[in-house]
Amino acid sequence: MNDISFVFDFELLLYEHQSTLNPNIPLRDLLYVTRVLQNRIKDENLYSKSLVKIPAPTFVVFYNGTDLQPEQQVLRLSDAFAKKPEHPSLELNVVVYNINLGHNQELLNACRQLKEYAQYVAQVRTYAKEMDFSKAVKQAVKHCIRSGILSDFLSKNRAEVIAVSIFEYDEEKHMKSERDDLALMLKSLLDAGKTEELKRALSDKEYREQLYREYFSRSE
Repeated sequence: MNDISFVFDFELLLYEHQSTLNPNIPLRDLLYVTRVLQNRIKDENLYSKSLVKIPAPTFVVFYNGTDLQPEQQVLRLSDAFAKKPEHPSLELNVVVYNINLGHNQELLNACRQLKEYAQYVAQVRTYAKEMDFSKAVKQAVKHCIRSGILSDFLSKNRAEVIAVSIFEYDEEKHMKSERDDLALMLKSLLDAGKTEELKRALSDKEYREQLYREYFSRSE
């Protein structure tokens, strides 16, 4: 599974796979689609009386991380606005589908590759309960090839799949660890009765990062 974008039937389709859901995806997609459109219309005259047509963009994320997420949700660019108007003049919506097994069954049944990818991920997690993660990935690849799950793709790209799976696991684990550390620091402020520091930490990113560094330098 890779992040891909393409134009089909006058639509610009951007599909991403995420094991860790990032709230900045709409902003990232805005920057990306701007670059794509700039390149696409570089020879057009935007000051002419003729309307310059562009493909209609669609943004989709397939989520398969371990954090609990709903079947489907929409991430909006306007969520990032420091001051959100009632009717934003600029908006970008990203539809997120949970593709873990047991979720969005109709979608998975409609796309065999997507369903088999979900089965592969589930198999990795099953083996990971019993053995080291790198061994679990290798065992899951063997199991899926024998069972006809993404067998052609896994057979041809075994080394790359193993490397990417281990990298994604490490990245997801790292980000979860950071969230846990942040929650621990904020709880310590609350327990110490430092409500003003807590309020400032929640609204001031630079101050929060400063406290984060100080807190964990004392803990080491």
